Parts: sequence; C-alpha cells; structure tokens
Amino acid sequence: MLNYIWLGLMLCAVLIGGWNGQLKEVADKALEMANTAVVGIAIALIGVMALWLGIMRLAERAGLVALLARALRPLMRRIFPEVPPEHPAMGSMLMNIAANMLGLGNAATPLGLRAMKDLESLNKTPGTATNAMCTFLAINTSGIQLIPVTAIAILAANKSTNPTAIVGTSIICTACAAVAGVLMAKFLEKLPMFRQKAESEKRKAENDQSLPASAATSEANKPAVKEAATLQPLQWWGALIFAAFLLFFAFLFLRMVFPEIFGRPMAEDLAGKSLFIRSVGAVSLLAIPFLLSAIPLFATLRRVKVYEEFVDGAKEGFDVAIRIIPYLVAMLVAVGMFRAAGGIAMLSQVLSPVLNLVGFPTDLLPMVLVRPLSGSGSLGFFTELVQQFGADSLIARTAGTIYGSTETTFYVLAVYFGSVAVKRTRHALLAGLTADFTSVVVAVIVCRAVFG
Repeated sequence: MLNYIWLGLMLCAVLIGGWNGQLKEVADKALEMANTAVVGIAIALIGVMALWLGIMRLAERAGLVALLARALRPLMRRIFPEVPPEHPAMGSMLMNIAANMLGLGNAATPLGLRAMKDLESLNKTPGTATNAMCTFLAINTSGIQLIPVTAIAILAANKSTNPTAIVGTSIICTACAAVAGVLMAKFLEKLPMFRQKAESEKRKAENDQSLPASAATSEANKPAVKEAATLQPLQWWGALIFAAFLLFFAFLFLRMVFPEIFGRPMAEDLAGKSLFIRSVGAVSLLAIPFLLSAIPLFATLRRVKVYEEFVDGAKEGFDVAIRIIPYLVAMLVAVGMFRAAGGIAMLSQVLSPVLNLVGFPTDLLPMVLVRPLSGSGSLGFFTELVQQFGADSLIARTAGTIYGSTETTFYVLAVYFGSVAVKRTRHALLAGLTADFTSVVVAVIVCRAVFG
C-alpha cells in the first residue's frame, strides 16, 4: 500500500504544482526535505540512539526487561500472541509505551526501534511486517500519552487561562485511538489480502531454493530467543543499596509534588496545577535521570560489566540511524513536495462541503490532514489556530486535543520499518490511520461536550 501512496504523493505534487505554477517550490522542497531527513533527523538521532540502546542493553543483561515483561504478561500475551512471553521484545515494547505515555520522545523512539529489532528476530519472512509489528505500530501511531506537553506549552504561551484543560480530553481520545488501532490491526490481519501465511510460504519456498540444505538446517535449529547472560543473584546488601536509591527518588518526587511540606516554593511550571498534573509532571522530569542511573546501578549489583555492555549496545545506534536514511528520504521528500505544491489546500477545499454537512469544524481540516504527514507542519497549523481564535476557544482546545492524541503516522512507519528494512508493511498504515481518524472524531465530540 505504501508503494501506491508514495507514488500518488509524488505524482500529485508535480501535477498540482504544475497547475498552480509552483514547480520551483516543489523542486526546492524536495531537496530541502532530503537534506532534513539525513542531517536534521538521521544524524541527529545517532547520539540519542547510542545512549538509549546502550541503556537497553544493560536493562536486558540485568534481567529488568524480562521482569517487566513477566509482570504484564497476561495483557501483552493477548495483544501480541505471536511473541513468546519471555522474549526481550515484550520488555522493549513495554518500555517504549511507558516512555510515550510520559511524553519522553527522545527516549521513546530509540526504545521503539529496539523493540522493532527484537520483533524482527522472530520474523520468518524478512522484509515483510509481522502481525506483532503492525499491532505495535498501531499503538505507537495512536499518540498515547498522559500529558500533551507541546500542545499545553503552545496554549500557555498564548495566554490561556487554563492550558491544562485539554489533558482529560487528550487522555480519552488517545485511549480510544489506541483501542481502535489495535482492534483494526487484529481485524485486518485476518483478511486474505493481508494474511501473512501466503507470503510466508512464498518466501520460504524462495529461501529453500536459494539456500543450501546445510544452511537451511542450521537456520531451523537456531533458537528463537537469545539466551540472557548468566546473572549473579542480588545479595542482601545489593538489595539494600538499591532500595535506598529508590527511596531517594521517592523523596525527590514528594518534594516536587508537595514542596510546601519541605519548606520549598512550588516550581513555576507546576504552580496552580492539579495534583494529577503535578504528579505526572514530576514523574516526567525524574524519569530520564532515574533510568540513566537506576539501570546501570542494578546491573552493577548483579555483576554485569556495565561499561562494556553499554558500549556494545551503543554501537547499534549508529547502524540503526544510518539504516533508516533511505526510508526517511523517500517519505519526507514525497510529503514535502505534496505540501509545497498546495495539495493540502486543495484537499481542504474538496472536503469542506462534506464536513460541513456532518458538523466537523472545517478550520481544523488543514491541521488534521497534515498531522499524519508532518509534525512540524501540524504544529504550525495548530499555533495559527490558537492565535486566530484564542487560546481558550473551542477550536483551539479541540486542535490541542487532536495534536496531543495523534502521531505523525507516515514518519513513524518510515522510521520504525526502515530500522529493520521492512518494505512490505501490510496493514500497518490502515491500522495507524484508523487510530488517527478515531482520535479526531472523538476529540470533536468530547471537546464539544466539555468545552462547548
């Protein structure tokens, strides 16, 4: 499906640009986006990738990933029945989802790419997305998070009297989007046109013809799950040290949420907020320092050679960042050309009469159309709506809810699938767009009921 969408974006960009006399803008945007994909995203991602993949390596070697997966095994087995309960992919996916919920974008992407690599280790048809991959990306494209930090910041910067009013509506919308995305992924994977079985048999036949018998036998005998490193049991003094470390962070959390108890002033960004907002804000601030220190400490207490293992894990960061470049260039160039040609404006004009009939605010349409394609573009439209209608208007709060509960679906698919060289994405795009559509519809209904 991405083949036809990519071709359609490229052809429509040229045709619409030629009709509107904007071919120069289309050509300039193609070169600009190609440079952005490499310099602005892929290369900039190397350091962050190296850091978090190194930390993930320590978490895996220390047994934390397996513990996390085991704790939520009942739920994860229902959502991802194809993944063995003790497989590292379970823990990687959980850590990615947790990072997304807390709004830790810099950590969520590397953890998600690590999860895709773990899922690829179970893939019997390399180059083709598995059911688990499609379901995992449906969850990611639902934009699931507790606090839409960016949207709140834009509202606050434009003098909103209550910028955090969209927190509740965003949580409702992102939850509905995640459920809809997962259900659609489960439904589509059973359809004949998306069924993986036929592709699996075809690829297996091709591999059997191209591989010698000895190689095929060796591949069949390879264990599906990589054995974890031998760990030393945690001694009583180690448990005491780690418990003291946890208590220290618990103290920091309480001091941030209830500063008056400790005789300290409330932080400016948390002043006047509800207890829930303060708590989530404190967790978001403490999460990265906690993970960067707690995981190495726990690994050390279990006799893991933390420096050596971290470096081994960090080496993967460069490889992953370089591997996604072709996929990023292809997607960002097509999207940039289509926007520069005026394709979004044309779609808005065509769809406006229909949306007026169903009561959808047409002022939101440009942002809704751009959101799956471009994060910066949709942020620009959102900011413009806030400035035009006011930060406390129904349009601004609905737009903030949509922005905070959706994701740049095409970008996510390009990066995540590109990291494991998957070209046949099957039903992942439809599941992701279903999550986006659900979030938009629910946002309009809920915001009209709450703020209308």
